[in-house]
Amino acid sequence: MEYWDIYDKNKKPTGRRMKRNDWCLKDDEYHLTVLGVVATLDGRFLITKRVMSKNWAPGWWEVSGGACMAGEKSEEAVYREVKEETGLNVRGWEGGYLFTYQRENPGEGDNYFVDVYRFVGDFDEKDVHYQESEADGFKIATIDEIRHLANQGIFLHYDSIKRAFEWE
Repeated sequence: MEYWDIYDKNKKPTGRRMKRNDWCLKDDEYHLTVLGVVATLDGRFLITKRVMSKNWAPGWWEVSGGACMAGEKSEEAVYREVKEETGLNVRGWEGGYLFTYQRENPGEGDNYFVDVYRFVGDFDEKDVHYQESEADGFKIATIDEIRHLANQGIFLHYDSIKRAFEWE
């Protein structure tokens, strides 16, 4: 059984835990998730297509991510999720933490913080080994291709993370 830590509205751990996907949170309680935007040196991005068997957003495109397990630090969670979902070990790559956003779903028991990371490294398609139980495929996409998917309404979290695709 997997457990997640419960955080308060200031993103401080409460010392309490919840079962994964239990959706028992009160309106001022949150769990923590991570997203890892993975970029090539030439500014393209690794995205995966969700399997059609997913209950939520089947067939949509996304970046790697998931929940932090109880006791796990955000940075460790993003390394784990990217590795599990893409086969890429992004430890030591350029980049890291960018920002956090918060999502509230009043009365649904599913409020969460999302720590967004970006990692830039030298990789290509042969290096990617996506998790077939989670993804129906992947693409190394340009920002214009990602925007096009977002405009079609089939790219998860785009409005919340679009600045992670911007280069300084």
